[in-house]
Amino acid sequence: MKLKITIEGKTYEAEVEVVDEDEGSTPASYAPYKSPSAPSSPDSFTPAYGSAGNSGNKKQYLSPVTGIVIAVKVKPGQQVQAGDLMIVLEAMKMETSITAHKAGKVKGVSVAAGDSVKINQVLMELK
Repeated sequence: MKLKITIEGKTYEAEVEVVDEDEGSTPASYAPYKSPSAPSSPDSFTPAYGSAGNSGNKKQYLSPVTGIVIAVKVKPGQQVQAGDLMIVLEAMKMETSITAHKAGKVKGVSVAAGDSVKINQVLMELK
């Protein structure tokens, strides 16, 4: 069966197959959801850096969520200390603060307030 879905004005087509299962049975592939490890503080988040697909660059900060950039608190050339607030993101009406994991100098910022970002998108880089 083909389905059409429209998300944010873009229309997508998908093929789906309806599979009848015995009532009360659980699919063999069922596995309970395991949440990824949560940040140590609910108010701030230091995103993964140097993750797969990022060439192992531990100086880049990647977006942990798909959302909107609310504020950029740093600029290229600025010195930051570990724990300094650098970028604030919003996803599903919740804010996520991106903080420095170590001291360094801001090499570049790839986003601005109001920009949409995707998960694992490069936000900024330290020297």
